Amino acid sequence: MTRTLALALTLVASPALADVPNALTTHLLPGFHAFSTASTALAASARQDCRAEAVQPAYQAAFDAWMAVGDLRIGPSEQGALSIAFWPDDRGFTGRTLSRMIAASDPAVNDPATFAEVSIAARGFFALDMLLYDPAFAYEPGSYPCTLVQAVAEDLAAQAEALETTWAGKFTEALTNPGAPDNALYLTEEEALRAVYTQLLAGLEMTADSRLGRPMGSFERPRPRLAEAWRSGRSLRNVVLSVEAAQALAHALADWDLPQTDAAVAQVHFAAGNIDDGSFQDVTDAVHRLHLEALQQAVRAVRAALEIEIGERLGIAPGFNSQDGD
Repeated sequence: MTRTLALALTLVASPALADVPNALTTHLLPGFHAFSTASTALAASARQDCRAEAVQPAYQAAFDAWMAVGDLRIGPSEQGALSIAFWPDDRGFTGRTLSRMIAASDPAVNDPATFAEVSIAARGFFALDMLLYDPAFAYEPGSYPCTLVQAVAEDLAAQAEALETTWAGKFTEALTNPGAPDNALYLTEEEALRAVYTQLLAGLEMTADSRLGRPMGSFERPRPRLAEAWRSGRSLRNVVLSVEAAQALAHALADWDLPQTDAAVAQVHFAAGNIDDGSFQDVTDAVHRLHLEALQQAVRAVRAALEIEIGERLGIAPGFNSQDGD
C-alpha cells in the first residue's frame, strides 16, 4: 500500500483515538521479529539436512510467521515483500527460472550477494514451495537442487532480517513521528493512521479476490492450480492466517472492542471448517466450490465490519479500491 492510496481516503469526521505506536509494539514489530527468527531456523534446517522432507517443517513454520505480516504493502514491505512471496505467478516464471538455474548449475547459489540479484521468481517462499513439494523437482542430497534449496533459504533469512531491521528503525520513526523535519512520508498523525488502516482493508481484499477468487475462477472454468501455495497444502491455511492477522492488527490499532469484526472472523473459521481440501484442488466440484464461495463471503464480511467499527469511528471513509496503486 502506497502513500498515494492512503491519501485517497477521505476524512469525514474528527478521528477517535487510535494507537499506531501500540500496533507497532504489540503486533507489527513482534511479527517481523518472529518471521526473521523462523526464517533463520529455516536456513539452519536446510544447512543441516537439505532433503525436502527434512526442510518442510521449518518451511511451514516460517510461512506461518510470514502470514502475520505478509499482507502489508507499506514502507519497506512495499518492495521487500515481492522477493519474499512472488505470487501470483500466472505465467509460471518460478518453475521456468528454477529449471534454467538447475539445468545450468547456476553458480549464483555459491555467493549470497550474487544470489540476492537473481530473479525474484527464484527467491522466497514460492521457490521453496516448488523445490520442496513438486515431484518434478525431486532431488538428492549433494545435488545442485539441494544447494539451491539452501541458497533460497539463506537468502530468505537475510531478507527477513533486513525487513525487521528497517521496520524497527527508520519506518517506525516515520510512523510514530509524523511531521518531523526529516519525515517526508507522513506529515500528520492522521496520515500515518490512514496508512496502517488501509492495510487491514487491502489484505482482506487480496484474500477474498486472489487467495480465494483466483482458484475459484468462474463456475465454467475453475482454476485450482492458481491457488496460493497449493503444492504445500497451504491455500486454506493462508486464508485463515491472513484474516487472523488482520483481526490482530485491528485490535492493536483500536482501543475499543470490535464485536462485529470478531463475530465475522468466527464465521470465517466456521466456513473454513467446511472445506475438505486445504489446497483448493477440489474447487472443480460444484459443492466444494460453494464452500469456497461461503468462505469468500465471510472474508468480505470481516472487511465490512472493520469499515464500520474502525473506519467509521475514525472518521475515515474508503472511496477507493485498496488494491489499486501506483
